[in-house]
Amino acid sequence: MRLLLLGGSWFLGRTLASDALARGWHVTAFTRGRSGGPPPGVDHVVGDRTRSANLAQLASVGSWDATIDSSAYEPGDVTSVLDALGDRAGRYVLISTVSAYRDWPGQPVSEASPLWPSRLDARESDPEVAGLPVPFQYGTLKAGCELAAGAASGGCLILRPGVILGPGEYVGRMLTLLGRAARGGRWLVPGPAVQPIQPVDVRDVAAFALDQVAVGRSGAYNLSAPDGYATYGDLISACIEATRAATEPVWVDPQWLAAQEVQQWTEVPLWRTAAGTWAVDSRKAQAAGLTCRTLRQTVADSWAALRAGEPVPHPRQAEHGMDPDKEASILAAWDQRAASRSW
Repeated sequence: MRLLLLGGSWFLGRTLASDALARGWHVTAFTRGRSGGPPPGVDHVVGDRTRSANLAQLASVGSWDATIDSSAYEPGDVTSVLDALGDRAGRYVLISTVSAYRDWPGQPVSEASPLWPSRLDARESDPEVAGLPVPFQYGTLKAGCELAAGAASGGCLILRPGVILGPGEYVGRMLTLLGRAARGGRWLVPGPAVQPIQPVDVRDVAAFALDQVAVGRSGAYNLSAPDGYATYGDLISACIEATRAATEPVWVDPQWLAAQEVQQWTEVPLWRTAAGTWAVDSRKAQAAGLTCRTLRQTVADSWAALRAGEPVPHPRQAEHGMDPDKEASILAAWDQRAASRSW
């Protein structure tokens, strides 16, 4: 197989490249070259997908059986690539997101759920897009990318992952959770510990994507761990186990915690009270071969990667985590609340 990756230096793109090489595939990565390069053995074409001259240079390199695009943000990003490559792109695989669903995270979603209304020419600067909350901007633009992907002459495959974790995750979720576990002491965490969660390991996303490329599959698939996979308590326990720290989780009422103006999803990573957050139906992907390694393994491998120097620095990392003084203050208020209720 000849595979083109639009991206290939970070996280999912790099994992895709490594997995494809291990399968004996010929891999080309098209990146800007600003954050290192792809793994050794990958043909690296340096360029910016927003520049027509760079895309023309990429088109002159050759043709591929499939193109996996993990870096498209606006619909025009997809259209320009498909226009430049034409048949050379082969089957086009777009890494989209569950955020493309209009009802997520408020409601459970499946592949039949409605997407955000969008257009082929939608841009982040459009007033109707810019006026949306940031997460909804992202979903609207990704839904537009999906529209654009439908023009691929070699067919298209749409993958909509939920939360992706694992070695190299650079957003800062595991970096924050593992860092807090390693700090030790009493750790403020939102209950209930039995809250189901569905993160998926980056290596399992990559394996599923490449497996579908190999069999020439089309259509759309949600990628999340199956029902009953793990709980938030499992996540916290795995972080403490991996770091081997003397850390005591203090489980607090989630509604009370929200009332303390704690920012969900960022100050406390992977915590959100919205009903659909961890209700993504991925049975279609499971039937097509998606398998998920244990959360414990994902967390342990993430810790090992962090100790080895990953991930790459990224501005979003600063969004995650709670100031220690704020955490101590909230813990004290929770203790006082618990003491008053004991009388």
